[in-house]
Amino acid sequence: MTLLADIVLMPLIAFVTGLALVLMARRVRARIERRVGPPVFQPVYDIVKLFTKKTQISHGLMHDLSIVLLLGGYITAEIFLPVPGFDGLAHQGDLLTLIYIMMVPMLGLALGVGSCANPNGSIGISRALTAMLAYDVPLAVAIIGAAMTYGTTDLVKIIEIQQAGGVATWGAATMPLLAIGGYLAVHGMFGKEPFEIYIAPAEIATGPMAEMSGKYMGALFVMQCFQLYTIGVLYVTLFLGGGENWPAFLLKVFAVVFVSIAVTNVYGRYRTDKVVRWMWKWPTGIALVGLMLVLARQGA
Repeated sequence: MTLLADIVLMPLIAFVTGLALVLMARRVRARIERRVGPPVFQPVYDIVKLFTKKTQISHGLMHDLSIVLLLGGYITAEIFLPVPGFDGLAHQGDLLTLIYIMMVPMLGLALGVGSCANPNGSIGISRALTAMLAYDVPLAVAIIGAAMTYGTTDLVKIIEIQQAGGVATWGAATMPLLAIGGYLAVHGMFGKEPFEIYIAPAEIATGPMAEMSGKYMGALFVMQCFQLYTIGVLYVTLFLGGGENWPAFLLKVFAVVFVSIAVTNVYGRYRTDKVVRWMWKWPTGIALVGLMLVLARQGA
């Protein structure tokens, strides 16, 4: 019964928190641009509006199936991502399982957009997959280093190890270079400037969203809520000690997303090739140095 409650409540908590993260992101950007920003319930209004609109066209089974993969991938990921009071299936599937599941939504989006035969969508999704290849490399190095440091890929045990000694045993304190490299990769995962290459409205007419309307666009909005939450929680779990309680946990998650959003207007959008070069040079280089330090410490 407890497991069933976890399976139901964990995605629900993720969605509600994700709505708050989307609102924060939009308000922070508005303040940077000297605008007022949306009202508190604007993300809810947007979702209701999109799901009540008539969908203009479906491009077949794969187009519809892509929405299932988009939302199903993130909903499944939440069940494997432990949070205060809820472990879900974290003991049955470790960190590696979670990473594989997190790749499903983007691949589902690629299948759906590919079935539309819209050149703008195809360009956008090709950029999105290239960006995923770019940030996955430093993220993988950071995850490998973290797993070696903790001696396990069990996310529940990783949180317990970090919380045993307080802030001094957090991943950010014991392996700071891996934490920095991992955070730069996380910023790329959010898809914000300067890595906003697959939407690029001034260049490719919103890319993957070109053929998405009505309920399809609503599903993408819901996916964004889950995306912000999942990436933020993953980083908090690996490097910031997880959460002893919900207030501390949410503060960390919102801080991770806030810092990333706050710098989006500082840089212009990079070209696709520059995103790959930058990700493989700086985050990957920093993470590799951090990994070597972990190996040296374990060999000493």
